[in-house]
Amino acid sequence: MRHLVGWTRLLFAAVLCIAFSAHDVAWAQDPRATLVQKTARDWLAVADRGDANASWNAAGKQFQNAITVERWAEGFKRKRLPLGAIVGRTTLSTEFTQTFAGAPDGDYAIVLFRTNFANKIDGGETVTLQREPDGIWRVIGYSLL
Repeated sequence: MRHLVGWTRLLFAAVLCIAFSAHDVAWAQDPRATLVQKTARDWLAVADRGDANASWNAAGKQFQNAITVERWAEGFKRKRLPLGAIVGRTTLSTEFTQTFAGAPDGDYAIVLFRTNFANKIDGGETVTLQREPDGIWRVIGYSLL
């Protein structure tokens, strides 16, 4: 009987290990999400330095066609710079779509961040990206929440 209890415990432990392993696999992130989140964070790092011109230059064609570098720099200075330095930024969600209002069909991603700024705690940012014809994901939209 004692031998049976030992095997039962061993079997139960093995089942738990398999269940936890399967749980980890189920939560693995889509590689596309990892890529677009990194691209969004890299672009945000440029913006975080307060360099509106460099962030405009690093953006995609739709972004650059929608707003001149001068208007972007003006709006950036008025809206983003007063928020101050980044205290923390956490990715909340990443969504992919083939259609986007006012844009041709294509590959789009929307990354939502919870962002704490020095002068605004519990803020947020949305970064919209498009995979351009060269296969590279680039930022085509940015908004503060």
